[in-house]
Amino acid sequence: MSPPLFHMIDGAPDPVAPFSHAVEADGWVFLTGQMPFEGLANDSSYPEGIEAQTHQVMKNLATVLQGLGLGLEHVVQVRVFLLRFDEHYAQMNAVYAGYFPAGRRPARTCVGVSGLARGALIEIDMVARRP
Repeated sequence: MSPPLFHMIDGAPDPVAPFSHAVEADGWVFLTGQMPFEGLANDSSYPEGIEAQTHQVMKNLATVLQGLGLGLEHVVQVRVFLLRFDEHYAQMNAVYAGYFPAGRRPARTCVGVSGLARGALIEIDMVARRP
């Protein structure tokens, strides 16, 4: 087993806590959950509403993947954390579904949580695999 690689990606939002944007081991890439920051600073604003926040989180995750030479097509597993699960589940799914083609969607878990950093409505993390 090769030693893990700890990645910080230029152009991705600054972490809100002490963590790497991604950690890679033996071709597996574990992306830290991204928040819906519109800018690079971890005190940047969030867009209004769950749809816009879902799009922003996916954009931020795509930035991390791109910085690693990967894309959404390399994602094998996703975890979604929703602050208001019952209220936002269907709306989040409508946005999320547009990022992965039918028949090529990653395994996924979605859970409701009691709080997210900086008052976000959503956080998403991912696992990708290098080809």
